[in-house]
Amino acid sequence: MAKIALNFEDGITRFMDSLPNETVAETAYRVGINIPLDCADGACGTCKCKMRSGNFDAGDYIEEALSDEEAAAGFALACQARPQSDLVVDILASSIACKVKSSAIATEITALNRLSSEIYQLKLQASDDSSFEFLPGQYVNIEVPGTSYTRSYSYSSQPGTNEAEFLIKLVPGGLMSTYLKDQAAVGGSLNIVTPIGSFYLREVQRELIFIAGGTGIAPFMSMLEKLKADKNTTPIHLFYGATTSENVVELERLKAFSEIMPLKIFTCTSDEQAEGHDKGFVTQWINKEILGETTYDIYICGPNMMVEAVKNTLDKEAINHVNFYMEKFVPTGQESVKV
Repeated sequence: MAKIALNFEDGITRFMDSLPNETVAETAYRVGINIPLDCADGACGTCKCKMRSGNFDAGDYIEEALSDEEAAAGFALACQARPQSDLVVDILASSIACKVKSSAIATEITALNRLSSEIYQLKLQASDDSSFEFLPGQYVNIEVPGTSYTRSYSYSSQPGTNEAEFLIKLVPGGLMSTYLKDQAAVGGSLNIVTPIGSFYLREVQRELIFIAGGTGIAPFMSMLEKLKADKNTTPIHLFYGATTSENVVELERLKAFSEIMPLKIFTCTSDEQAEGHDKGFVTQWINKEILGETTYDIYICGPNMMVEAVKNTLDKEAINHVNFYMEKFVPTGQESVKV
């Protein structure tokens, strides 16, 4: 049985388990997900989708439905493609158009650890003890108890386990921040809507650059957990910046990753000269002296200003890269959202 992750254009992801010899479309319709479909015979191309990772049998179809160039670029027909491994599939339609509804999961707080004066580590377990399914790098919306609002946080844990983990920065006056400081306790209840986002780890094809600002390190912790499980041997460069040394969190965990895979860690602080960290910004390492002529896939997560500065520096320094994936924090009211 293969697990299939369907990614929709509006960032919603849904997971489903295929039965032997089922096509992607057959699995989707069996579980009530109405992805685009018309002929179901490989003749019209209505169900064309992008296979992001995994192996599959492309099945039979005509050139008018899927050209050789499209197939070479990773496209397939959902009515013909049969998984031969777990798959990540981009559906070329919104979740709403496919009648996919967001559903809340009831969870219990299992741990609330203060990693610095500004950052909490929150751990949750599903009330029914089910596992949390998501793509490493994705985020959830967590309902703030006693309000009608949600706040977005990236998983920092490994997918497929029964405990979810998040890194949350406290914002003065923020709804979730106030709840965590004044009310939250182990055993308390939180509802989450999961998973969401197009920022996730793709199949590794070349050296990786991870760039994190503040609690933007969270999705990379999840990605590194997945790479660890996959016994990754591809070099990774992690550039990680925060305002102060206390906000450079999860260092022991990062060092543990570096002991079992080719991970180089660079850390810096912008507001102080801190022992063990360079002073400045993550852009100081984006140059040919450090990165050379290698071609990379780049992932970046952090505040909007940092993301824009990194993009400009990559262009200025002419760093070779094929793919550039980003997620940035944009302030809204007293807290922030991911875009």
